[in-house]
Amino acid sequence: MEYRVKDISLAEEGKRRIDWAEAHMPVLVALRKKYGETKPLKGIKVAGCLHVTKETGVLVRTLKAAGAEITWCGCNPLSTQDDVAASLAKHEGVGVFASRGVSTKEYYDDIHSAMNLNPHVTIDDGADLTVEMHKAMEEGKLKGPLYGGTEETTTGVIRLRAMQKAGKLLFPIIAVNDAETKHDFDNVYGTGQSALDGIIRATNVLLSGKSVVVAGYGHVGKGIARRAAGLGANVIVTEVDPIAALKAKLDGYSVSTMNEAASIGDVFVTTTGCKDVIVADDIAKMKDGAILANAGHFNVEISIPDLEKQSTGHKEVNQHTMQYNLKSGNRVYLIGEGRLVNLAAAEGHPSEVMDMSFANQFLAVLKIAASKGTMKPLVHNIDKAQDQEIAMAKLQAMGVTIDVLTPEQKKYLEGFAEGT
Repeated sequence: MEYRVKDISLAEEGKRRIDWAEAHMPVLVALRKKYGETKPLKGIKVAGCLHVTKETGVLVRTLKAAGAEITWCGCNPLSTQDDVAASLAKHEGVGVFASRGVSTKEYYDDIHSAMNLNPHVTIDDGADLTVEMHKAMEEGKLKGPLYGGTEETTTGVIRLRAMQKAGKLLFPIIAVNDAETKHDFDNVYGTGQSALDGIIRATNVLLSGKSVVVAGYGHVGKGIARRAAGLGANVIVTEVDPIAALKAKLDGYSVSTMNEAASIGDVFVTTTGCKDVIVADDIAKMKDGAILANAGHFNVEISIPDLEKQSTGHKEVNQHTMQYNLKSGNRVYLIGEGRLVNLAAAEGHPSEVMDMSFANQFLAVLKIAASKGTMKPLVHNIDKAQDQEIAMAKLQAMGVTIDVLTPEQKKYLEGFAEGT
């Protein structure tokens, strides 16, 4: 199978890293054993557009074991781990089109190359593949039946629900991101830890005693705020949603506007999924040495054009950090070009949380493949039973047992018995 990776000689290192992740993903491995013999995906073509990480490698292995024919591309120009991409191409026989540091044109060329498989099922993160598939469908370029797709992240689900509302969604999507065993763990614990890991790797600053401004208090923002506070930082949350802001306040954090926080913060992390969260007026107020990082899917939350307009020049400090010299004389530091800091400057989410996220992905692909195109072109939620199954499997892998309702308790909860 054709592939396009940066350096195929990195394949052995990539294989070792995938093996490491696999040892920490027992739920996905158990699913591989369960479906490896029956091969429910035999004859099914799957195109994936996800961060090419060692954890993604375990998902690809599992899809292949279930019988799928696979092509893969990256969903962010700075998130591909080149050794993993090389390993998937050499050792798994996957058509991988992904390299770290690609241009915008190369990024979309990779997506289109993955699409050439004419997939039955797509796996997406951010909806770029899904949008390009829609364009191909409208132009009559797809040759085979497309049964549906999945979406991994909040930003992508927002885009796809907007398409559905506008009547432009042409095939069904399962919103994997909205599963409890995804967003309550991957987004909170995964991004919470890995985003700060990226900041620390890129700068080696001490977070204890610093003021960390977290823009947005959704699942990602909560996780980052909690971990920053745990490292001794003074956390300031900015929000546009009054309910989210109130939650942040009652969780013990300061809440203010970005305009107020701009002159106070030492480290800024955007997590909103929206554009222009940090703009020129905010940047002009920042103190010398302020650090800017983004944990949202796209690099639009920190306005790079505004940052450049406020600067007299910039220089690279290290592989992941750019110093901007402001007109005020102060210096601010941008990590990873304003792209996902946990993947641009670190290794992404820990394997243990991706175990549940990718178990959801795998089971969603099985459901779509079994539907043979009978699902309605809507954004579908994960079944509650699937969430419960994955959570129980994770607990068992961790050696944790929980109580079970007695028949009498079930009857009580399902009925209208008196409280006495």
